[in-house]
Amino acid sequence: MIVEYSKISDSAKVFIYPSSRKFYTTEIEELKEKIQQFLENWSLHNTPNISHKFLHNRFIVFFVDDSEAPLENNAIDTIVSFILTLETTHKISLLDKMNVCFKQGKYVQYKELKDFKKLLKNRALTEKSIVFDNLVSSKLDFDNYWETTIADSWYNRFIK
Repeated sequence: MIVEYSKISDSAKVFIYPSSRKFYTTEIEELKEKIQQFLENWSLHNTPNISHKFLHNRFIVFFVDDSEAPLENNAIDTIVSFILTLETTHKISLLDKMNVCFKQGKYVQYKELKDFKKLLKNRALTEKSIVFDNLVSSKLDFDNYWETTIADSWYNRFIK
């Protein structure tokens, strides 16, 4: 069932899909409608509570609270299948977890890990630069650690 974000437990699983580019203004409403329709359909066949966020015109985030009804593999496969459809339709990448999203001023950038390392090496980014840790796994971690400094993230291993 689709529920408000505030009603999702802190232990809910988080699925973060960063887009390889910012969504165009003309795509956003259509994208939000597709997500809503998918979740309405998905929740008819699966009992966990689910919520979502669309952030920075770049991130699609699903929160699945499976504390009362376990999330089955086929439910996760259905989410991934939906995301693959969005990738094809919008000619973007959403499933590559090893690319890095970070803030540069008021903009969110998306770089391959090797390019991100070069930015650190060339001091275009510092340990205080804001990065998005798309590997967080719970709502609690999302709320507290998703948007953090490079120094406080697993990316800190690349600071020299």
